[in-house]
Amino acid sequence: MLTTDSRLARGYLTVVALGVLVMFLFPESPYAMSPMLLTAPLSFLPVLLPFGPGTEGSPPVEVLATGLWFAWTLLCALVNAAALGALARKSDRAPSVRPRPRAPRALLAPAVDNWLARGYLAVVAAALGTFLYAVFVSSDPGFAGIWPIMAAAPLSFLALLVTAPVEYSSPAWLSSLVFSAGVVLSGLVNAVLIGLLAHRLRARPAGR
Repeated sequence: MLTTDSRLARGYLTVVALGVLVMFLFPESPYAMSPMLLTAPLSFLPVLLPFGPGTEGSPPVEVLATGLWFAWTLLCALVNAAALGALARKSDRAPSVRPRPRAPRALLAPAVDNWLARGYLAVVAAALGTFLYAVFVSSDPGFAGIWPIMAAAPLSFLALLVTAPVEYSSPAWLSSLVFSAGVVLSGLVNAVLIGLLAHRLRARPAGR
């Protein structure tokens, strides 16, 4: 299986398991968010739904909500591990001789040559478009930046960190531009991984 047949994928699953353990041991610490961050971007989809850990109601409702959240987090971790496994498998099968440097177009090809990756890029584009509209057109941007952050996570959090110092030392439009560029790059990286996974899944039956 792609989720367990490479050290990269197994290492990732180990880190996610440690994150879940930390969440149980230190539920009030900032590190309690590590499982969601490590399994991003898919793990942020349930944020839009009115249930999850902490849902108020009868004990059966709370148990069901928490169980669904953990099941979804596990599924997200397996999807991400499969993507890393596909990437590792492709690297293992590379020729032993030193290959020529690949052009940027070849490196980014998996992000646009399949419907799964293109659909993900459409989600990132919609989230980023919503952010740009809120910042430059709407009178009240509010928390519009949360949508591109969730769509392009986890690397989008690095874009947010890079934007923070720029926000206080440059014109306001420049910080939005830096943040948008970071989201675009983060989305492309995720799309490439998704595309590699799609290629691997499509080629797997033929190899049997």
